[in-house]
Amino acid sequence: MTSILYIGGTGTISAACVRRSVARGHAVTVLNRGTARRPLPDEVEVVEADVRDSGAVQEALGGREFDVVAEFLAFTPDHVAADLELFEGRTGQYVFISSASAYEKPPRRVPVTESTPLRNPFWQYSRDKIACEDLLVAAHRERALPVTIVRPSHTYDERLLPTLGGWTDIARMREGRPVIVHGDGTTQWTITHSDDFAVAFTGLLGNPAAIGDAFTITGTHAPTWNQIYGWLAEAAGVAEPDLVHVASDTIAAFAPDLGPTLVGDKAHSMVFDTSKVTALVPEFRTTITFDEGARRILAHYDAHPEQQRVNAERDALFDRIAAHASTAG
Repeated sequence: MTSILYIGGTGTISAACVRRSVARGHAVTVLNRGTARRPLPDEVEVVEADVRDSGAVQEALGGREFDVVAEFLAFTPDHVAADLELFEGRTGQYVFISSASAYEKPPRRVPVTESTPLRNPFWQYSRDKIACEDLLVAAHRERALPVTIVRPSHTYDERLLPTLGGWTDIARMREGRPVIVHGDGTTQWTITHSDDFAVAFTGLLGNPAAIGDAFTITGTHAPTWNQIYGWLAEAAGVAEPDLVHVASDTIAAFAPDLGPTLVGDKAHSMVFDTSKVTALVPEFRTTITFDEGARRILAHYDAHPEQQRVNAERDALFDRIAAHASTAG
């Protein structure tokens, strides 16, 4: 039985990984602040501490050791450095969740592989993840830190809408109002359900062949953005959504907060070669494509109307962008 400490454990990706780890019979401990975003299996041990407070984490865990530490909440080198102070020498594998957005943008070649350079001049989030990786790779080279780096791309579950406006887009569709789609909607976007991701991820845990290496974990499903919005509309019962295509740079000019995630990631066709991870985890494959994923998302939100939150600021922004597009066209 493998002992696994999940730092986080209730997010979009980590919750699915926790469930699969439990199903595989592992001893799972989750460390977070006690504010569960998603329910945990009864078999999970929950340890409450703020991961940003190293003293509190040390007190909560004492001298415990784990076969695996899976870190889902480290976003800057300072976070990783604190982890190394806490866990180096106390785990047989430290798994860092990086991001496929760290791969060069725009990509010179697709499919993207693990040997694709890490360079994203558009998005600070991605640059921070690269800096985290640099710190871990150096620790592995200098003192054999047992690290595994994982790079997910866009991973979702029934609670996470992948569009610019989230539920606001669904509300606009159902009201017959224009919905903004970046670019012309024809770029391919790899989108992976968290249950599929968890198969590959848990297959790397405790696997000695994964030590000292990095793995892209995405499915092989890469629909266009028009398909993604179209499937959501179909699941929402909207036969003819009013999709307004707007250049990513234009959207970024209206909403600078959206610019990095578009120009630095979603504006490009991102297709990945996942043969490296499937060589170690041959059972990993895409089982949930987004036509099914969209149905699951809408079923969840329609069953939980209290979660159907329209972002008034984003809603007004989309009206301004749509008005601009109509005059520019």
